[in-house]
Amino acid sequence: MMPIRRGALICALFSLCIALGSPARAAQGDIYPPPERASADIAAALKNAAASRKRVILDFGGNWCTDCHVLDLYFHDAANRPLLTANYILVHINVGHLDANVDIAARYQIPLNPGVPAIAVLDDQGRLLYSQRTGEFEDMRRMQSGAVTNFLLHWQGPTASAL
Repeated sequence: MMPIRRGALICALFSLCIALGSPARAAQGDIYPPPERASADIAAALKNAAASRKRVILDFGGNWCTDCHVLDLYFHDAANRPLLTANYILVHINVGHLDANVDIAARYQIPLNPGVPAIAVLDDQGRLLYSQRTGEFEDMRRMQSGAVTNFLLHWQGPTASAL
């Protein structure tokens, strides 16, 4: 009986940590907009990227996905937020329960069957630089923020201030 209570307590504490870890993010609720917004959000990001010389990160996931929420927390933590905002435009693509925006995922060479979150990186002209094909981020709960830091540093490319 005791191990079950301990497990439930750990799960509850983990959920609370996610909710409290970023008050602004928790207050927002859902991080993935309705699936029908994906095309317009990508178009706006590409226009902004061309003007600002930033790269675009397409984050494919769903509001039901714990690992997707953990990835978003890592994107916006103290170590990664400055890297993200200086170098990238982040677009959340809602894939429903792996049944929405499947065509967009395919366009950016993202197989949804290994799981989400899945990420694609585009340059400031919209060219695909990277697509996650083997579920690298699907188990974010077991990863550290530093994995996201390394990813952001690796794909940041030239910044607008360096040009």
